[in-house]
Amino acid sequence: MAFTSWGNVMKAIVDIFASIDNAIALFMKIIVTMMGVFVSFAIVIGIVSRSLLGMPIFGLEELVLMAAMWLYMLGAALASRERSHLSADFIQAFCKNETIKTVSRFTATTLSLLLAVLFVVWSYSLLSWGIERGQRTPVFGIPQYISQGSLFVASILLLVYALRDFAHDAAHLFIKK
Repeated sequence: MAFTSWGNVMKAIVDIFASIDNAIALFMKIIVTMMGVFVSFAIVIGIVSRSLLGMPIFGLEELVLMAAMWLYMLGAALASRERSHLSADFIQAFCKNETIKTVSRFTATTLSLLLAVLFVVWSYSLLSWGIERGQRTPVFGIPQYISQGSLFVASILLLVYALRDFAHDAAHLFIKK
């Protein structure tokens, strides 16, 4: 009976985390879509105004840069969440031995986890340096740390998903059914 209640508690915790993850993913998808539309239209407007009208729109590039940083970083986090990011995993494609495939996946996930930790440290350092320096964009005076913050947010998300994948792959490798 105690095992069943412990299992129910664990299932409830997993369900709560899944709900939070789904809400965050929905928010990221909305932001990525909005930023993608903005970047696309802003680039077209910039080209048309400069080429056809002979009037460049000052500051448009800095807005596009800020939006593109968030677009790319949140897109990378979404790809990590869905495990749909690019990989050159020849072992998974050509090997028939499931144990070798599992060990290979676990090794790749472990390396991804270590790199995610380094990415968090590096991006935090960059963000704190940006806040200290107080640099701003030349036209609109937007703080540079807004675009640098995209790296930090993405690195945290990548770390969370790498931890999730590590736990999943470790369970497949070490827990025999």
